Amino acid sequence: MDSSVLVSCFVILNLFLMTIPASGGKSRHFRWEVEYMHWSPDGLEGVVMGINGQFPGPTIRALAGDTIHVELTNKLPTEGVVIHWHGIRQIGTPWADGTASISQCAINPGEKFAYRFKVDKAGTYFYHGHYGMQRSAGLYGSLIVDVREGDKEPFEYDDEFNILLSDWWHKGSHEQEVDLSSNPFRWIGEPQTLLINGRGQYNCSLAGQLSHSPTSQCKLRGDEQYAPRLLHVQPRKTYRLRIASSTALASLNLAIGNHKMMVVEADGNYVHPFAVDNIDVYSGESYSVLFTTDQDPSNNYWISVSVRGREPKTPQGLTILNYRPTSASKLPISPPPAAPAWNDFKYSVTLSKQLFALKGTPKPPARLDRRILLLNTQNFIDGYTKWAINNVSLVLPATPYLGSIRYGLTNAFDQKSPPDDFGREYDIVKPAGNQNSSYGNGVYTLRFNTTVDVILQNANALKANVSEIHPWHLHGHDFWVLGYGEGKFTDKDEERFNLENPPLKNTAVIFPYGWTALRFVADNPGVWAFHCHIEPHLHMGMGVIFAEGVRRINKIPDEALGCGLTGKVLMKKNGGI
Repeated sequence: MDSSVLVSCFVILNLFLMTIPASGGKSRHFRWEVEYMHWSPDGLEGVVMGINGQFPGPTIRALAGDTIHVELTNKLPTEGVVIHWHGIRQIGTPWADGTASISQCAINPGEKFAYRFKVDKAGTYFYHGHYGMQRSAGLYGSLIVDVREGDKEPFEYDDEFNILLSDWWHKGSHEQEVDLSSNPFRWIGEPQTLLINGRGQYNCSLAGQLSHSPTSQCKLRGDEQYAPRLLHVQPRKTYRLRIASSTALASLNLAIGNHKMMVVEADGNYVHPFAVDNIDVYSGESYSVLFTTDQDPSNNYWISVSVRGREPKTPQGLTILNYRPTSASKLPISPPPAAPAWNDFKYSVTLSKQLFALKGTPKPPARLDRRILLLNTQNFIDGYTKWAINNVSLVLPATPYLGSIRYGLTNAFDQKSPPDDFGREYDIVKPAGNQNSSYGNGVYTLRFNTTVDVILQNANALKANVSEIHPWHLHGHDFWVLGYGEGKFTDKDEERFNLENPPLKNTAVIFPYGWTALRFVADNPGVWAFHCHIEPHLHMGMGVIFAEGVRRINKIPDEALGCGLTGKVLMKKNGGI
């Protein structure tokens, strides 16, 4: 595929139009019931968390500028629930961000809660539970925002597909929570299966007859809950493949056998197109790629996802690209694409460094007002294994920050701000001499409309020679990814920042023993989580809280804050006891 053609199509005019905040639009209404269900995501029946009897949950499709209304009923028998709309900035509706103890109270069993928010920017997004480890339980689905009527994308394609990636354990999410919170620590282990649109195969392989694995060939009718959803294509067409990862743990690599892919979107923002044979997709990321069906139409081809960044103990996830009119039951003649080595981090860094904003994308401010350096470490607290940021392991308060800050409830959380830096003498390549940490729930208060740099600094874990990948997700904002580096960040590294065309994203990864530099403008009133998107890591304290312009918020629905200290304030306000 000629990348110059893609770059030249509609770029200047349409990119300008699509970066203008949308106004007007339609209201789209949904009624959802969240409940546990018996399901077979990979051939072994278990319990999943579904919506309206579906797993994954229903796909929301809207146009930029539309307002989404979701009336959510919690039908879980004994636990609360919230839904986070991942990548939607919630401008003017911070209470709808769907983060328990941060932007709202958990929705109790039997209760209803109305989410209402505008999808202001076209792109590929998804939603997921943000209470406990409900993403591990299967609470997720796709959210696609198309350009407004009359607008066009800065590239052309004939049709599109949507792929939501996830990982699956046969151990339930509640047992995983107990394992992670135990002393001695019990690691949850690697997932048993990788799912593509909620479907995978644990006890057989679609490519069993072509691989050297002892796993047998799947024999499927096609109507099983775990039978793959095939992608049916016509020869000599160009397709858009939307990819999002809601994995709880796994970093993945996606490939389409014999087909090149052209990357055109990342986290809801257009990027300068570039061609790849495969693409790394970390938890919380989304991409759009274009591919052309220019291969032999008498054959079908594999679409594969493979584990990256961890020693693979989980088989590839597979589905099939079916060239019509070739029979969908005809297996590809070649084995599935082989992924790069799981620990080839140079390959991963090189891929990340190919992301540049499309021409016309807003540039970052040239100067910063505040820099926050966040050191990621694994620690002990009273013998329990935790993750910490600048030696503070996050624990969320009983009262949502949004309400306690808005109503001035200073006793709702620690009023001391966490540290902006860590001891520069810290040796990031060795286990710390003192591996103990402490709990905290303080907030980084950001002066409204200022420019903030965040330097994510990776370090050694508790064991020697171990440093893990961490994809970090910021709520309420997009940020510019200014650069990556190896070793400990120094002020001199700022000279290498890309201020000309850095990509805008909402999720960015830090690589082992490295740093990643981000810049954003604190211009969205609210309280926002910033955390590792690996669910066990967040559960173990790997996150921070940013607050900005909260006093500028005019109205927070009472039903968002009816718990903890804000619940008592609202009772008094409404004449309660």
